[in-house]
Amino acid sequence: MIDIVKLLRQNKDITDFKVNLLFTESYENFFVLGKLETVRATSTEDAIVTVYVDGDGVKGDSSFSVYASMTEEEVAKKIETAAKRAKLVKNKPYEIPTGDKLDVAISSNFTSYEPCELAKMIAEAVKKADCYQNGSINALEIFIYKEKSSVVNSRGVDKSQVKYRAMIEAIPTWTENGESVELYEAYHFTDFNAEEITAEIDERMREVRDRQFAIKPAPCTANVVLPAREVSHLIGEIVDSLNFATVYSHANVFSKGDVIQKDRTGDVINVSMCHEIEGSRFSAIFDGDGVTLKDKKVIENGVAKAYYGSHRFGSYLGEEVTGDLRCVKLEKGTLTEDEIAKEPYFECVSLSGLQLDLYNDYIGGEIRLAYYFDGEKKVPVTGISMSGKLSDVLNAIRLAEKVVVKDNYQGPEKALLKNLSII
Repeated sequence: MIDIVKLLRQNKDITDFKVNLLFTESYENFFVLGKLETVRATSTEDAIVTVYVDGDGVKGDSSFSVYASMTEEEVAKKIETAAKRAKLVKNKPYEIPTGDKLDVAISSNFTSYEPCELAKMIAEAVKKADCYQNGSINALEIFIYKEKSSVVNSRGVDKSQVKYRAMIEAIPTWTENGESVELYEAYHFTDFNAEEITAEIDERMREVRDRQFAIKPAPCTANVVLPAREVSHLIGEIVDSLNFATVYSHANVFSKGDVIQKDRTGDVINVSMCHEIEGSRFSAIFDGDGVTLKDKKVIENGVAKAYYGSHRFGSYLGEEVTGDLRCVKLEKGTLTEDEIAKEPYFECVSLSGLQLDLYNDYIGGEIRLAYYFDGEKKVPVTGISMSGKLSDVLNAIRLAEKVVVKDNYQGPEKALLKNLSII
């Protein structure tokens, strides 16, 4: 790619600039009915340029993409146009980050294997779960990525980090009595563990099996068990209220010092925003502005303790800048499986999406598949929805002892919500 920084320095209308580069190498396998049909390797480089123009008490910015096919003349024209657009933007002024050079890598055992070897081992781990008489993996796609992201700006920032990740896309299918049910599964990871991959796909196989025989229960009030994915969504909505940008725009429901669990009877909520979670593709050493990330505990003992977020909005608020932290760590609770089973409950497996309204104190969602435990046995159920008062849920929430990692979340494997309406 051409020397973008040189062209930026030649434009006298620009006060500052930032260049974000992403170089990606991928190795991809595509299977149909268990047979490897296509192998593909790719290499791409993407660049996003941001220019800043300071005016009379204001700061403007404008961004554009640069492609490998572009000439120096085309990029120079893009820079000129972006500078003109930035002059029309009247943001509150702030200083862009200053810094130095850094070249790091996020730890991953992917470096121990050649891509073709790793893809083969992943495929074998998936196939171990394809062992049901009426079930099958109709389609399987494996993507292995090595990504090098860099940020360079006009104030001395020059940082690069290398990350590894993989994604499995699978279509588990169950066919019985002339009818078929399919599910789409996307599973992300940054370290290879064959047993974990097999367990994940096996769980999806059992889920697609049980969907075919799920029944619709009668309306009732009952306890609901949420899986880690939905617990992550719940906590993520709350901590988003503590983001610098949310606070600056006055869109936050919670502020520092607010008691989130006012009449707590369940487990206490403690949450930290972190730069790295082992196994998460969202781990990073620095953010898109080149700010080195600093972990921050934002909820302590059920009370909003601190804000976090990007350099720009942290500067506006006069807060210590943490950088754009993406990883959420929720501390474990005291809930055991024996305690869950003391009362009947619905254990959610799949929701259309957890619905949260912090302003109106609401939690709910359409449940596509759950298991109802009546005190003796579990029965798959579907076609129902849940709803309740969010503040009551947070006060009484029970968090599991077992900790798992799901995407950008590290925390309890499940949570027990008390007395939700099921219809």
